[in-house]
Amino acid sequence: MTDQTAKLDWRDGVPIATAFDDPYYSLDDGLAETAHVFLAGNDLPARFGGDFQIAELGFGTGLNLLVTWAAWDTAGRPGLLHFTSFEAFPMQLSDMRDALSHFPQVSAFADVLLSEWTPEAGPITLTDGPTLHVIKGDARQTLPQWDGMVDAWFLDGFSPAKNPELWGPDLLGAVGAHTKPGGTAATYSAAGHVRQALTSAGFDVTRTPGFGRKRHMTRARMPDAK
Repeated sequence: MTDQTAKLDWRDGVPIATAFDDPYYSLDDGLAETAHVFLAGNDLPARFGGDFQIAELGFGTGLNLLVTWAAWDTAGRPGLLHFTSFEAFPMQLSDMRDALSHFPQVSAFADVLLSEWTPEAGPITLTDGPTLHVIKGDARQTLPQWDGMVDAWFLDGFSPAKNPELWGPDLLGAVGAHTKPGGTAATYSAAGHVRQALTSAGFDVTRTPGFGRKRHMTRARMPDAK
């Protein structure tokens, strides 16, 4: 476990992780990027329903949660939604508030998140929202010990070139081991070694058009149970 918080620089209102010299979301449009890569990349919101589990590598500002929550809410809140994120360096709430202030489209959900969740919290059911659990620490240690099984993964670590720890074959193997039959994963990265690691983890992997200036991204699907 770690009590360290993220150290940031800012560029045009976008937080940049000092340790990785990488933005937390697209400099062009972070909300549209989340919708393209993580929602559409996992066939959401069409798959919502039942007891649906999303897991994420890298909680960051919480923007992915908020965009997902908004889509689930617009879809009529079908079923239960659980959102688990593995985060080594949680943001301070004041930094999250500053970052999320640029996305008025999800401000109602951001207000609930910022008032009800703290980096010290365990699982919490947000008011009229999903159950959120941000698991602090190195995902290479915390994910293998986790007992959850996932319907959809958001693989959202910093660039593989700058944060290789979140893209190695062992960790992505653990992602595969915690994915339900028919479950999916999506990431903005189309790096060959990432696609190979996902393939080795048992996924069927496809390279598809990326968001904005990124030509490609990666979608992956675990085969159905036999």
